[in-house]
Amino acid sequence: MTRLGVGGARVAVVGLGTSGRAAVDVVATLGATPLGFDASEEAAESANRGTPGLGARAYAEPRTLADAVVAAHPDVVVVSPGIPSHAPLFAAARAAGIPVWSEVELAWQVQAPRADGSFAPWLTLTGTNGKTTTVTMTSVILETAGYVAPAVGNVGNPIVSVAARGGVDALAVELSSFQLHSTHSVEALVSACLNVAPDHIDWHGSYEAYVADKARVFARTRRACLYNVADATTRRMVEDADVLDGARAVGIGLGVPAPGDLGVVDGVLCDRAFVPDRHGTAAELATLADLGHLAPGVGGQVPGHIVLDALFAAALARAFGVEAAQVRDGLRAHRPGAHRIELVGTVGGVSYVDDSKATNAHAALASLAALPEGTGVWIAGGLAKGARFDELVRAVRDRLRAVVIIGVDREPMRDALERHAPQIPRFEVDVPDHGGVMRSAVSIAARLARPGDTVLMAPACASMDQFISYADRGEAFARAVEELGNG
Repeated sequence: MTRLGVGGARVAVVGLGTSGRAAVDVVATLGATPLGFDASEEAAESANRGTPGLGARAYAEPRTLADAVVAAHPDVVVVSPGIPSHAPLFAAARAAGIPVWSEVELAWQVQAPRADGSFAPWLTLTGTNGKTTTVTMTSVILETAGYVAPAVGNVGNPIVSVAARGGVDALAVELSSFQLHSTHSVEALVSACLNVAPDHIDWHGSYEAYVADKARVFARTRRACLYNVADATTRRMVEDADVLDGARAVGIGLGVPAPGDLGVVDGVLCDRAFVPDRHGTAAELATLADLGHLAPGVGGQVPGHIVLDALFAAALARAFGVEAAQVRDGLRAHRPGAHRIELVGTVGGVSYVDDSKATNAHAALASLAALPEGTGVWIAGGLAKGARFDELVRAVRDRLRAVVIIGVDREPMRDALERHAPQIPRFEVDVPDHGGVMRSAVSIAARLARPGDTVLMAPACASMDQFISYADRGEAFARAVEELGNG
């Protein structure tokens, strides 16, 4: 593997999903020996064809996985994000002195050089919510400006495949806390954390551990660390980060920006960070009107979190060297991903908005807060993952006309509504046929809504209790709205 000079090494790849398979393929092309491990015997056999002596050890139940991997004597372990930080594998590898890498770390180690011998810079981004929107915005801005800059990492194609293939000007890298946990040496040109709110506590073991892994995004940054001026935790992350000489902190907010920051002045997105005179001048990047197409179904205005996402994307691109006018062109060209504040239909004067990607309270708050007072019929609930919703309900109760609760785990949402919004009508969908859940929810919501209202499906919960994924849940919502319109 070129950057470490360890061609011929034995690399255990644990977890053979999309990114794991990509890691196996890249490791094999670089002269190292990949050793694939998975709980699926078929996946393990497929990954280890042509690897003499590995045999049945490649297939391991979770309880024996750590022993199987260590017994194969790898030089490094590349671990899937699906394996939690408290899994025995981490402790076993540490005891055996075997480094554990994420696929992201592997990508950083093996990335192919450009023609001049340099490497394409990485623009890295994390946060509890908004990562995919922001990293795809960044990619679109850069590509509109004429650069080859795919969005990779926790989105799109496996980063290890893209990095090893080369031929890019930059990489816009979305990083989850899972990936950051085992990422050790990335030196991003510019890094960012959008926000931090409790999430994935079961994987990390505590909120403090979750925050610590998120903070790793800033380590070794070369030019700029971007933080949210309204989120003190992200500011502390930057203050505590061990960055390279010359890297500076850049605040991103919705108010008038201080010198060195980005913000909004009279409806204009402004840059006072990447300009020659930060104290005396500002670059106009775009207007709020340029973002109007990104949230057409929520209250007739651009939600604050979309504006923040755009500002972070602009700052990432500006740190790379994109001109202000190119930022505007890129934001105009960007189209929101499916199931992110997506208007799927209007029936009887009521807007139906799919925000199935809002899988936690922080994400749901962003959409609900944009609704005019008393106009929202909220479809909420799902797999709560141990979360409670008291703060969310207190914050949005004035926006609501009614609530329709779905999901197997309805108690946390019901409890929060009973205690903090008892005056808001609520209805629960309790149908044995999971295929009819969303149809019933939309039917109830339609009866509760009035012309001018918004039926917003922003569940604040994961989807796996009743749906395959958040995308499956969103598609079910869209089908139900279509049926309603045709009825």
